[in-house]
Amino acid sequence: MDTKEILKKVRKIEIKTRRLSDHIFSGEYHSSFKGRGMTFSEVKQYQFGDDIRSIDWNVTARYNEPYVKVFEEERELTMMLMVDISGSGNFGTKEQFKRETLTEIAATMAFSAIQNNDKVGLLLFSDEVELYIPPKKGKSHVLRIIREMIEFEPKSHKTNINTALKYMSNVLRKKAIVFILSDFMDDGYEQTLKIVANKHDVTGIRIYDQFDEALPKIGLVPMVDAESGQTTLVNTSSKKVRNQYQQQFLHWKHNFENAFKKSGAGVLSSRVEENYVKKLLTYFKQRG
Repeated sequence: MDTKEILKKVRKIEIKTRRLSDHIFSGEYHSSFKGRGMTFSEVKQYQFGDDIRSIDWNVTARYNEPYVKVFEEERELTMMLMVDISGSGNFGTKEQFKRETLTEIAATMAFSAIQNNDKVGLLLFSDEVELYIPPKKGKSHVLRIIREMIEFEPKSHKTNINTALKYMSNVLRKKAIVFILSDFMDDGYEQTLKIVANKHDVTGIRIYDQFDEALPKIGLVPMVDAESGQTTLVNTSSKKVRNQYQQQFLHWKHNFENAFKKSGAGVLSSRVEENYVKKLLTYFKQRG
C-alpha cells in the first residue's frame, strides 16, 4: 500500500471514528473512567457524612480525634491499546476483516481519550511484541497510531496474548486504562491477565466473524490456517467436522469470558457485522 493510499485510509477512519467519539463516547468515556485514578491530597478532620473507609488511623491516633484522607481525581489518565495483528485478524466474510474492525474501535477509543486530554499508547502484538508506541497526547500522535494499525506488517502470524501482557506490565508503571483488542483465539494468558488487571483497568474487546463461529455446509473446501499458513482440505458436509469446529470456537469464547471475569476485567464481544457502537455505549453505561 503506497503512502497516498495509507493517508486516504487514515483520513477515512479519522472521519468515521472522530464523529463517534465526539458525539457519543466522550461523555460516556469520561463518566466511566474519570475518577478511577485518584491521588492522595491531604487529611482533614472527620465530619458527619464522610466515608469512614477514608479514615487515616495513624493521624487519628496521633490527635486522638478522627481524620480522613482526601483524594483528588487525577487530571490525566493513560490509555493503552493492545491490538492483536496476528494472521487470524486478516479474515472476514462480510464487509470487512476482523483487523479493520479492531482498528476502527481502537481509533474511536483513542479519539475519546484525547477529547479528555489523556495520553494514548499502542502495543501491536502477534506471538511477540511487534510494535510499542509509548503513551502521548495530541491528535497527530493518534493519527500516527491509526496509521501504524493500518499499515504495519507483522513479522509473525501467530498469537501469544500472554507475551503481550507481560511486556505491557513491565513498561506501564502507572495505572492505566487498558483495552485488549483481539479475536482471543489463544490460551495460557489467564494468570498474567490476573496480575495486569490487579493494577490496571482492563477491558477485553473480542471481535469474531460468523464463520469463526460455525462452518457452512458447502462440501469439500480448501482452508488456509491464517497463523500457520497450512492449507487443509476440510469436509464441511461432515457433521463431526462442523461440531469440532464449533467446539473449538466455544472453547476460546468461554476461556476469554472466564479469564476476564475471574480477573475482574471487563468483557465485550461483537461480530464483525454487528453494531459495535451500541455495544460500546452499553458497556460504558454499565460501568458509569
